[in-house]
Amino acid sequence: MPEAPDTTAAVTVLSVVVPMYNEEEVLPALVSRLRPVLAGLGVGYEVVAVDDGSTDRTAELLAAFRLGWPELRVIGLRRNSGHQAALTAGLDRAHGAYVVSLDADLQDPPEKIPEMLELARAEGLDIVYGIRADRASDTGFKRWTAGLYYLLVRRLAGPSVPAQAGDFRLLSRAAVDALRALPDQQRVYRLLVPWLGFPSGRVTYERAPRPAGRSKYPLGRMIRLAVDSVTGFSAAPLRIATWLGGFAFLVCLTLMVYTLSAHALEHTVPGWTSLFTGVLFIGAVQLICVGLLGEYVGRIYTAVQNRPTYFIGHDTAQGETGNRVAGPGGGHDAAHAGAAIPPPAEAGTPLPQGSSGVRT
Repeated sequence: MPEAPDTTAAVTVLSVVVPMYNEEEVLPALVSRLRPVLAGLGVGYEVVAVDDGSTDRTAELLAAFRLGWPELRVIGLRRNSGHQAALTAGLDRAHGAYVVSLDADLQDPPEKIPEMLELARAEGLDIVYGIRADRASDTGFKRWTAGLYYLLVRRLAGPSVPAQAGDFRLLSRAAVDALRALPDQQRVYRLLVPWLGFPSGRVTYERAPRPAGRSKYPLGRMIRLAVDSVTGFSAAPLRIATWLGGFAFLVCLTLMVYTLSAHALEHTVPGWTSLFTGVLFIGAVQLICVGLLGEYVGRIYTAVQNRPTYFIGHDTAQGETGNRVAGPGGGHDAAHAGAAIPPPAEAGTPLPQGSSGVRT
C-alpha cells in the first residue's frame, strides 16, 4: 500500500536536533526547560532527539515523554556512532526551515533559541552561533585546553572560526543542505559551518554547569576532536614534518662537521653522548613524520571505504522500525529482513555519490 505523504516539512519552521548518549539523568530537566521555550515561539516545531546507541534508560524515557509531547521525534541509531555522527543523523532528517543543534547536558541554555531565531529572521542570516562568553562553570583545565584548541584551529582554519563556539547554533535550510552536500567523512561542524561563509550572527551566554549526569567528552575524545580538526582543515602538519626533517638534516650536518673535525684533530675516540643523542633525535623526528602521514593516509582510507556513518534503527516520524542505513554516499536499505524506513522528502533524499553526513 502506498505511504501517506509526509506533510511535516510543510509546517515545521524550527527543528531542534539533540544528540543523546546515556542522558537519562539530565533528560527530565532538558524536557522541562526546552518544551515551554519552544511552545512560546508560536511556530510549528519539532524536537529531533537522536539516541546514539544509549545503554541506559534514555530510549525508554524518550518514549515516555513522547506520549505527551507529539512534537518530540525520536531517532534511534543501531550503535553508538559518536556525537558528530548523531548530530549528522539529526541534520539529515530534520524538516525545519531553521535547525538548531543543542546538546542534552543543558550547559548551553535552550532559552537562547528564540533570540537566535529572531536574529536570523530579522537580519536574513543563515547561521547564528552560540558564543560562550563566560566559562566559569568549567574547570581550569577545561578552560585552558578549550582556549588552546580555539587558538590552534583559528590559526589553521582562519579567523572565520568564532572563538568559544561549540555545537550550539542555528542553521537555515540552505546552510543545512550545503553541509549535507559536502563529502567530508570525519566531520567537525564547528569548523565546517564557518567554512561555508554564509551570513552569520552571534548570541552570547554564560555556560552553565551540567545539572546531572557526567560529561561524554573525556580527555581522549577531546584529543581526537583536536586531531580531526587539524588534519581535516589544514595541511600544516605535513609542512611541520617537512620543517622537522630539514632541521634534523641541519643537526646531522653539524654532527658530521664535528666528527670530521675531531678526526682531523686526532680525537679518534668518539664520545657516545653525541651519537646517542643524534640517533634518538633522528628516530623521534622520523616517527613524528610517519605519524603525521599516517593520519592523512587514514583519512584517505576512510574516504575510499565510503562506509555509512550511522545506521538508523527507528524514526518515530515514520512510526515503525526499519533497517535504514545512512551516511556517506547517501542512505540505502540494509540487507536485513524488515521494512526499511524511507527518508523524508527534504532531509533524507540520498545524496550524490561521494557526499557525506558524518561525525567523529
